[in-house]
Amino acid sequence: MNIHEYQAKELLSKYGVAVPKGKVIVNAEEATSAAWSIETEVAVVKAQIHAGGRGKAGGVKIAKSIDEVSGYAKELLGKTLVTHQTGPEGKEVKTLLIEEGCRIHKEYYLALTLDRETSRVTLVASEEGGMDIEEVAESQPEKIFKEAIDPLIGLSEFQARRICFSINIPTDLINDTVKLMINFYQCFMENDCALAEINPLVVTEDGRVMALDAKLNFDDNGLYRNQHILKYRDLNEEDEKEIEASKHGLAYISLDGSIGCMVNGAGLAMATMDIIKSYGGDPANFLDVGGGASEEKVTNAFQIILSDSRVKGIFVNIFGGIMKCDVIARGIVNAAIKTNLNVPVVVRFEGTNVEMGRKILENSNLNIVTAGDMGEGAKKIVELIK
Repeated sequence: MNIHEYQAKELLSKYGVAVPKGKVIVNAEEATSAAWSIETEVAVVKAQIHAGGRGKAGGVKIAKSIDEVSGYAKELLGKTLVTHQTGPEGKEVKTLLIEEGCRIHKEYYLALTLDRETSRVTLVASEEGGMDIEEVAESQPEKIFKEAIDPLIGLSEFQARRICFSINIPTDLINDTVKLMINFYQCFMENDCALAEINPLVVTEDGRVMALDAKLNFDDNGLYRNQHILKYRDLNEEDEKEIEASKHGLAYISLDGSIGCMVNGAGLAMATMDIIKSYGGDPANFLDVGGGASEEKVTNAFQIILSDSRVKGIFVNIFGGIMKCDVIARGIVNAAIKTNLNVPVVVRFEGTNVEMGRKILENSNLNIVTAGDMGEGAKKIVELIK
């Protein structure tokens, strides 16, 4: 789950991480009153969307007067920002953060993420913070420093100090920066973050260390114990089909292709998408119905796939362990009847009650083709939609 910058800063500030003062607005009429609350010479007007690269896309403006704040607010609200993370369709700006400016002495980069090679949360830092951190990581990897964190001990003070020395934090600000890093790690762990990023972390001319921009992503599987995070969820930033799928406990991600996929198990789902690509097709989604899906759950999954107008055919690839193939078959038949199925469907079953499942499909008199294995199924659905 992603949240906006202003929400990330609100959460970080609760953990003692300093952030600039700011106010959130959703219409241009609020811009003037928000500007009056700014106590610095300049204000920063920031578009709030779930994507990076806003600065390069024109989504961050520096205003030197109240009139400029108002003008930029009118310009940005309702605008579609296209960044390297939004894709060509971009995202509409519906919220702005109007924030106090600060005199920056130096910018740094700071992040916490899970390093899958070490299976440990890792602190990542660089003295080359700002909009071009991706280029720095690619062209100057020696400027990126990492500290793998022992889960039993947490982020140690000596590790934070070592990072400070590596990225050349001013000596008189090392203690403040170490404290910020430890608080940052505490926020990451206590809220089940998948990624936490401060870019840039700045040292100001008056000797403060603060998060000028922040990004927090959360592990969906941990939200049950972090209900306070759910208040930050912005459904306007999410795909409607993904929202509907989450209501039914389905793991669904919308893609750009034309072949809908319904699979049980994340690994099998990935393999299914790969084999569709290998036969010249393009998957329209990732959809894992889970290991013990009910007939109702399968019906809901089928309806969500068919709600995508780009879907020209569906490939169902099920390995029945706990999941029974006859349950899947009845769910498919029910969904096909409810939705007046008008696209080809190829089904590959293997495992528990496979013959029962195939008979249910054969006796349904619907436009459903069965396949003996995954390769045959992928080949058939690609041929059928063409």
